[in-house]
Amino acid sequence: MALTEQEIRHVARLARLGLRDDEVERLGAELSSILAHVSAISALDLDDVPPTSHPLDLTNVLADDEPRPCLSTEEALLNAPDPAPEGFRVPPIGA
Repeated sequence: MALTEQEIRHVARLARLGLRDDEVERLGAELSSILAHVSAISALDLDDVPPTSHPLDLTNVLADDEPRPCLSTEEALLNAPDPAPEGFRVPPIGA
């Protein structure tokens, strides 16, 4: 499917792309090639092919979301370079 220069410039304008004259011809050929591939795919008989979002049947393995014991304040601050009584002491932003 060959596109006219006007169609290429229109698509570029919709995409907010500024194209030089030499780019219009080159990108027009590339876009025409892409549209030819899409046209070939569209011509395939896919009535017996189920819709697919991913080629592999993957399942997420998730842990149960249940409360568990966590670190105590002392354990959490054990390796802190400058611990504060109830948290981490960090340098002021911009210092």
